[in-house]
Amino acid sequence: MSLRKFVLGALGVAVLAAPFAVSAPALAEESLYLPKLVYRTGPFAPGGIPTANGAVDYWAMINERDGGVGGAKVIVEECEFGYNTDRGVECYERTKKKHGGALVYQPYSTGVTYALADRTRKDKIPLLTMGYGRSDAGIGSAFPYVFPMALNYWGQSTGIMKYMASQEGGIEKMKGKTIALVYLDIAYGKESLPIFRTMSEKFDFKLKEYPVTFPGIEQKATWLQIRRAKPDYIVMWGWGVMNQSAIKEAANIRFPIDHFIGNWWSGAEQDTVPAGKAAIGYKSATFSAAGTDFPVIQDILTHVYGKGKGKGKENVGQVLYNRAVVTQVFIHHAILNAQKEFGVKSVSSEQLRWGLENVNMTDATAASLGMKGLGPNLKISCNDHIGGGGVFIQQWDGKKWNIVSEYIKPMNDLVIPAMEKSAAKYLKEKGVSAVSCS
Repeated sequence: MSLRKFVLGALGVAVLAAPFAVSAPALAEESLYLPKLVYRTGPFAPGGIPTANGAVDYWAMINERDGGVGGAKVIVEECEFGYNTDRGVECYERTKKKHGGALVYQPYSTGVTYALADRTRKDKIPLLTMGYGRSDAGIGSAFPYVFPMALNYWGQSTGIMKYMASQEGGIEKMKGKTIALVYLDIAYGKESLPIFRTMSEKFDFKLKEYPVTFPGIEQKATWLQIRRAKPDYIVMWGWGVMNQSAIKEAANIRFPIDHFIGNWWSGAEQDTVPAGKAAIGYKSATFSAAGTDFPVIQDILTHVYGKGKGKGKENVGQVLYNRAVVTQVFIHHAILNAQKEFGVKSVSSEQLRWGLENVNMTDATAASLGMKGLGPNLKISCNDHIGGGGVFIQQWDGKKWNIVSEYIKPMNDLVIPAMEKSAAKYLKEKGVSAVSCS
């Protein structure tokens, strides 16, 4: 399938299908309002559509199967922002006070995350940025309402570095190697730069940086530069149509595809299927699993698609769809925490913040929520809004993704000091104080 046809097809689905919303219950009924900032249109629609579908399908399943969470119906409404930061902020402002108040936001955009970090602190609404957003927000005392759970971009970068080193026989073998970092030239892509520069100095490898102009469709000039540089590895911080184009361009310059590693937003079926044979052997990081062999995914198929509902059955089991489901399961867990702690069904956003800071996703908890093996086990606290996650490396075989590494923990000796330094700078610049976690 050509890139043009794939993108136009995704846009067509977005135009033809009306935004999905879980019906609002009667006003007297207990409810939980979860607005969704989505981008079913625009250059990143190929990733935005399965991500949106995974989120709304999960809550549709919970309402159908359980009647909501703890006796409270879940209200889900989408607000389309096309991956435009200003429109994302507008969506937030328009929805935050509806239905008794929004409980949590998940923008799936680093730009929107930066724009909302101060607003959500003032409004006391959690911002769940699972696997993206501000890397320094892992310091919970500095960012009490931002939760980059699982792993931030800096930790993910060090995990990818550890994997490359393992392929060479150890970190010391990276000395003198050349790594090309291809990144989308927006806030999201730039988030990877500080830690890669730090690692380049520490491990003495040559870092070549290649920014790709938004949205990333045209990259030929960039890849001609990469061919001349002859890197040993290429790491990609891409999203949407950029990823498909990059994989094809890597094949055009005959770069060994198994030495090309994307981050976890550059490793989905929407990136590899349109690239065809060129993508076979391509690798990426991931913190969640693909496939339908998980109870929570089976319940979505039974209670949503089995009843003629849902908006994207073709996405069920895909990387991005499943990852969105994982995020909702963590919200579900946090809601249950808050309901139990505060003795209410319709929890407030402040109570949900407490619930998020007391997430303890063990094997037993994951099994009770139907997602054991689908997502990471994490333990969140007031100080630690990441919770001890790591990365797997997966590889595309032409039909599906396969895990090809052990679970890789980040280089916390590099990541945590960088987070603390950046968080302290943020507090000073904003003139705000850290919250007490005692």
